[in-house]
Amino acid sequence: MLLASDYPFLDVFWTMLVFFGWVIWFWLLITVLSDVFRRHDLSGGGKVGWTLFVIFLPLLGVLFYLGSQSKHMAERNAQQVQAAQSHTDEYIRSVAGSGGSAAEIESAKKLLDSGAISQAEFERLKQKALS
Repeated sequence: MLLASDYPFLDVFWTMLVFFGWVIWFWLLITVLSDVFRRHDLSGGGKVGWTLFVIFLPLLGVLFYLGSQSKHMAERNAQQVQAAQSHTDEYIRSVAGSGGSAAEIESAKKLLDSGAISQAEFERLKQKALS
């Protein structure tokens, strides 16, 4: 007795189609609601209005929001990605510092050459940078 014979291929295909349809639907719903709540140009009343529209008339609400705000959604998303990239670059630059111990030894060498510090102070700074 095979269980697969009780569930034909078209039923399997239809079940998969419905499942992925629900996944896409929830993804769209979350995308729209997250965009509504991340907007800085929309007042609290506007956010409530869009949220109620999406909750009580879900298909129309999501389609109207995507139709009227898709260009602005893409712009906001691009700005958010650019801001995250600039924050990441800034963090990497701050962590990388000014070159580490080699840069510290180089600046101490310049101070030694200019006569601002003695040879003993240079050796102490060099040991501190290397440790």
